[in-house]
Amino acid sequence: MMGCWILNESLSFLLVLSWLGVNLYLFVDTFYWYEEEKSFLYTRVILGSTLAWARASAVCLNFNCMLILLPISRNLISFLRGTSMCCRGPWMRQLDKNLKFHKLVAYGIAINTTIHIVAHVCNLEAYHSSQSEEAEGLQAALSKLGDHPNESYLNPIRTFHTNTITELLTTIAGVTGLMIFLALILILTSSTEFIRQVSYELFWYTHHVFIIFFISLAIHGAGRIVRGQTPESLLLHNVTFCRDQYAEWQTAVQCPVPQFSGKEPSAWKWVLGPVVLYVCERIIRFWRFQQEVVITKVVSHPSGVLELHMKKRDFKMAPGQYVLIQCPSISSLEWHPFTLTSAPQEDFFSVHIRTAGDWTEALCKAFGAEELVPRELRSLPRLAVDGPFGAALTDVSHYPVSVCIAAGIGVTPFAALLKSIWYRCCESQTQLKMSKVYFYWICRDPRAFEWFADLLLSLETRLSERGRTHFLSYHIFLTGWDENQAIHIALHWNDDTDVITGLKQKTFYGRPNWDHEFREIAYRHPSCNIGVFSCGPKALSKMLQRMCRLYSSADPRGVHFYYHKESF
Repeated sequence: MMGCWILNESLSFLLVLSWLGVNLYLFVDTFYWYEEEKSFLYTRVILGSTLAWARASAVCLNFNCMLILLPISRNLISFLRGTSMCCRGPWMRQLDKNLKFHKLVAYGIAINTTIHIVAHVCNLEAYHSSQSEEAEGLQAALSKLGDHPNESYLNPIRTFHTNTITELLTTIAGVTGLMIFLALILILTSSTEFIRQVSYELFWYTHHVFIIFFISLAIHGAGRIVRGQTPESLLLHNVTFCRDQYAEWQTAVQCPVPQFSGKEPSAWKWVLGPVVLYVCERIIRFWRFQQEVVITKVVSHPSGVLELHMKKRDFKMAPGQYVLIQCPSISSLEWHPFTLTSAPQEDFFSVHIRTAGDWTEALCKAFGAEELVPRELRSLPRLAVDGPFGAALTDVSHYPVSVCIAAGIGVTPFAALLKSIWYRCCESQTQLKMSKVYFYWICRDPRAFEWFADLLLSLETRLSERGRTHFLSYHIFLTGWDENQAIHIALHWNDDTDVITGLKQKTFYGRPNWDHEFREIAYRHPSCNIGVFSCGPKALSKMLQRMCRLYSSADPRGVHFYYHKESF
């Protein structure tokens, strides 16, 4: 069984294929232009095909640098989610893959940068060797141009006895090229999964080297090292005829000395639009930074989770959205994403923050998470909030049946959703579009259930009062326990409520059998579009993707699972 999952994956594949196609077209078109263009014939005499390799990779580099900022423009993504034009069906699910596309474009930048550097190293060596005593013929004649008055040079290396590296680093192209290379190395190496897990702060700070990268890229071509024959010179100097008459260039009227100039820099034209868009994003963030955030409540949970309740003027949210939070007393530059755990119906917004890294550890300490006596709210450090921004879970209402799967602190995106359902259940006239929600939570620490169990208990009670107990089916899985806990669980197994959560639904021990779960859901909803939403580790995400593909029907009238993963 494959189903309409194929449509979603086909669309993803089509978008990637389009990106590859544009890259290939730009590379091939530019390559052949520089291989055949008459104005660069004399340049090719010295450099050969490496000229075309350098210029083709440069155009592809500019194209990918134009794209790299778009997937991380959070306000743009949120705006697109709110439009009916692209945010329905398979197109909507492509917005969930914005970070994947960002990484894909980064690989394109890395590959084209490597080609560009290698080609120019070869070009530099060709320029240098053409000034040697062994150089002869047209190549030697072209390299000597510029030694006399009223001549423009073609070869930027003016003597064989110069150090090419030193010579290069005295030019705009050389200095900016080195800065681009170093910035790219820093960004790529600090973006690995290992670095982001060990030190998110290192990833955050080094990623902002992209500012140096873009500034250097914009002025990289200003040195105009690669030169071609001017249009005026081409009219007077026919390269097809005059290339063999190089010995008579100084005297022959029909073959005057060719004149050369550098190509105008164009990288800034490619990146200007996205950079302006990014600057607008930063201006919006600065404006939101200035807005006052009032902290109304601080709760420290035993599982190392800090709960913050806040208020902000004109703050409007939807279930599943997230915000960026900055604490200036910890760092004036770092913004960290956190899913909102409050419902839109509440008069505050909240986040749950787990200690996982230097910044979150410092934040929990600053808010007195480890202290026995709570601090006064007015003595707490100031917070700045940017957002809210749309995420995959905001699409949950588009499906009649939804499957929500969380691992550990990944439960936070679903807290807002379940709270919102609870409030809407309290409104007697409200009719929910969804007919069924399956909720799975996998956690290793029993203490982590404490803050979320209250919400599930109240939702369980409210749905029971309204006769809609069938609406929510939740399954909690505990993957870690010690011997004392096991004995306690065994002694209270026959109680009416679960010994860990206090809910009527008993906690399962171990990991879910996803084959069994998806098979059961597919059986209960044979002709339904089902949204599957997850927030957890990569291994879980891959498993769920495979289940969605496996249990989606090939029949358009059958059951279809559509996968969404939370990513910031």
